[in-house]
Amino acid sequence: MPDMPPSFELLPGAAGSPVILHVPHSAREIPPDVRAGIVLDDDALERELDHITDAHTAEIAEAAAGLAGTAPWRFVNRLSRLVVDPERFPDEREEMTAVGMGAVYTRTTHRGLLRPADTDPEPLIERYFHPYARAMTEAVADRLAATGRAVIVDVHSYPTERLPYELHGEGPRPPVCLGTDAFHTSPGLLAAAREAFAACGGTGLDSPFAGTYVPLEFYGKRAEVGALMVEIRRDTYMTEPGGPAGPGLTRLAEALAALVDAVSD
Repeated sequence: MPDMPPSFELLPGAAGSPVILHVPHSAREIPPDVRAGIVLDDDALERELDHITDAHTAEIAEAAAGLAGTAPWRFVNRLSRLVVDPERFPDEREEMTAVGMGAVYTRTTHRGLLRPADTDPEPLIERYFHPYARAMTEAVADRLAATGRAVIVDVHSYPTERLPYELHGEGPRPPVCLGTDAFHTSPGLLAAAREAFAACGGTGLDSPFAGTYVPLEFYGKRAEVGALMVEIRRDTYMTEPGGPAGPGLTRLAEALAALVDAVSD
């Protein structure tokens, strides 16, 4: 549809930068034909978007890119994760399917009905999920070719209070949660993140969210692809749920820029 924005965007950084800031959940946009398959009325959908969207994370990544000595690349999802969630497995490997939140969600953050249970996810997966995955794979391959390595830093946020959909939300909820992978998160990358975000209220590890995003072509195979998930607790920079950003955004952007510079050399 000609009036719709692109579903994702790769924003170039410095030619010699290995870093890709990946921002998958910051948008609220839903194409009209996709909206037609969602059963919530408009008010309920806006409330759901308030809860599920990682609000202002694209702005944090943009500000960090401007502050960094070596500008990172940015891969930004321009559509809501209620269209498809590009970080889920599109098959039986995805544990969030148990709460109706696989690649195509059928349940809300509060476990209410989002789409009919018999919704066929394949059209949305073909239209949005696979092109996104291919483009992200190409972006990582390009950084490998240009610099010999790639560092994917996922930029997320999460609510101060646990939401009903969370499968592993019983643990600590630090100001900044660092999600790691045993193969792709090196000790050096983790140490750099801990140092960079130390002034943002403290960091925790893999709670309430764990793991990293790496395109499957490289996952568990290419150690030159580093990955870290940065989950920012929303009360540190915005009014919850879905409200405006506050002064904490600048502090977090500065910390993210410091991490970018630490791992760019």
